[in-house]
Amino acid sequence: MVTYLIRRLIGALVMLAVVSMVTFSIFFVVPRWAGATPVDMATRYVGRTASPEMARAAAEKLGFFDPVIVQYGRWVKAIFVGADYDYGAGVEHCSAPCFGYSFLSRLPVWPDMLDRLPVTASLAIGAAVIWLIAGVATGVLSALKRGSFFDRAAMSVALAGVSLPIFFTGLVSLVVFSYGNPFRITAPGGTFTPFEQNPATWAYNLLLPWITLAFLYAAGYARLTRAGMLETMGEDYIRTARAKGLHERSVVVKHGLRAALTPIITIFGLDFGLLLGGAVLTESTFSLPGIGKYAIDAIIANDLPKVMGVTMLAAFFVVFASLIVDLLYAVVDPRVRLS
Repeated sequence: MVTYLIRRLIGALVMLAVVSMVTFSIFFVVPRWAGATPVDMATRYVGRTASPEMARAAAEKLGFFDPVIVQYGRWVKAIFVGADYDYGAGVEHCSAPCFGYSFLSRLPVWPDMLDRLPVTASLAIGAAVIWLIAGVATGVLSALKRGSFFDRAAMSVALAGVSLPIFFTGLVSLVVFSYGNPFRITAPGGTFTPFEQNPATWAYNLLLPWITLAFLYAAGYARLTRAGMLETMGEDYIRTARAKGLHERSVVVKHGLRAALTPIITIFGLDFGLLLGGAVLTESTFSLPGIGKYAIDAIIANDLPKVMGVTMLAAFFVVFASLIVDLLYAVVDPRVRLS
């Protein structure tokens, strides 16, 4: 177990290193291949309104005339030990971990992301609890009642949930439950209260975004759980368990569902990791000041350091979630052993 854990940790670190190289290449190497000059790349940092002289001065201060490998080493070094950025009127120190410095807002990227991370984490955790319970329970019942009215109705709703985009269901939900009569029962978009300040208000403000986001994911999880349960409940060991006289609940939960959860855990790890990196559409639809909306605003403003910071943060969450999923396999499925 320890050897497997060490091997997976090393693999996760290697993957993060590869992601950092790819991310840096997308933002710094590919534009050079497309014909961009160091001055053009500096314009993305100082803004479109900067004069050519200001852009060239920024390119020299940022080291864009240096070889690419030197620039990459400087960027990675800043993550671990910090960096100093000269924005003309002075020098700003970006403490480690430094994921860049925004010359537009004149603020380091990492503290900005930390301020918005509780919003995204609250949205992701609440929605994940809802979609796991609703999706898995619906999938199990549909598999046990295969061909029934409940099965057909549940799968029809699941198909609609998978097909409808979040910006459509989110706007419709806001119109009906936040701004419409007589169902004004949820908070309007754009409101967030920290959990430690008032847990009840925190949950009330996020209730509609939770349900809307969970509806999209629960639909897919219901279909996946149903397919896994139909396959698992036909296995020989399920018939053996029933032949031994085990209670049907034990057969379904301890033997059938436990084995069918393996693909669910895999998908959940990736989905949850991506959401922690920013639920872009949901946060934009409900105007929640999270990582996703932070990334959208940065793209619109052409604020490159913020975009790179969000990309690396999302990559970290996905890699870490994948590591946790691999470790959970042996706990959930007795057929899997770590070696």
